[in-house]
Amino acid sequence: MPLLIALVVFFVVAVAAFVAGSLLDQRNARARLIKDRLATVQKAPQREPNEELALLRDLQLSQIPAFDTLLRRSPRVSAIQDALLQAGMKFRAGNFLMLCVLCGAVAGLATVLYTRNPAIAWAALIISTFLPYSVVSYRRQKRFEKFEELFPEAIDTLARAVRAGHAFTTALEMISNEVADPLASEFRQLYEEQKFGMPVRDALMNLTERVPLVDVKFFVTAVMLQRETGGNLAEILDNLSYVIRERFKIQRQVKVHTAQGRLTMLLLMAMPPTVVAILLIFSPDFVRPLFSDPIGHALLVLSIALQTLGYFVIRKIIKIQV
Repeated sequence: MPLLIALVVFFVVAVAAFVAGSLLDQRNARARLIKDRLATVQKAPQREPNEELALLRDLQLSQIPAFDTLLRRSPRVSAIQDALLQAGMKFRAGNFLMLCVLCGAVAGLATVLYTRNPAIAWAALIISTFLPYSVVSYRRQKRFEKFEELFPEAIDTLARAVRAGHAFTTALEMISNEVADPLASEFRQLYEEQKFGMPVRDALMNLTERVPLVDVKFFVTAVMLQRETGGNLAEILDNLSYVIRERFKIQRQVKVHTAQGRLTMLLLMAMPPTVVAILLIFSPDFVRPLFSDPIGHALLVLSIALQTLGYFVIRKIIKIQV
């Protein structure tokens, strides 16, 4: 208990010191921002007429300037910010990391107060810390699946607009107004980027970075080749839409053939914790040594490691790339 009180006091003092330093740094950051803007305005007439300008969007990783500066030094934090955007979540990476730490701290403290077992508390802390990221990965995957489902419809709309005589950029605006999200938001951003001066090639490359799917890469490659070499864009888009729909048919057939393997994976993963939970309810004396004895701790670690290894092996077997 004294160790727990010391940890809580240390955490509170550290957070208070960090907040105080951030407030002071925020005032300095505002002064630096005003100074940089004035310097940019003064240097504007010195810019060369043929100098290329890029359309940049400054995405802050945290509203706290000091924390934002610290996070920008890590490429992994930038990858987390990209994952949040791809999942369609409005979180900043700094707030998300603080949420992960808070979840882990609360789960660890609650577990150590309830069980008095440091090993279980550490396990709960680690699992709870990574649980929000699992939610983000799940939402990212579902958003990409919805995007893939609507993508052939968007390509057909684009082909009809081009065949009717509309410009390619105007057709992008039509897609953003007629197709549902998440595809509409991505094409709206693509249209706005090229509208505000970014080259179409760079805007298309940004689309592949925001939505790193094979179908999107096919689409961007086809459009860029047509713009450089010429050809019938409507016909190219029709063929691309047909290829994507055929890939969907094959993917559905693969899901049917691998359904038994996926069900086996779910059963094997759910059976051990279910059995342990039932034994804890109906026969706690029988399973208690697993959590109180050092040998039981080693067996728990070994079982979790084997379960994780089995999960990835089965997933590798049933995952077939199309």
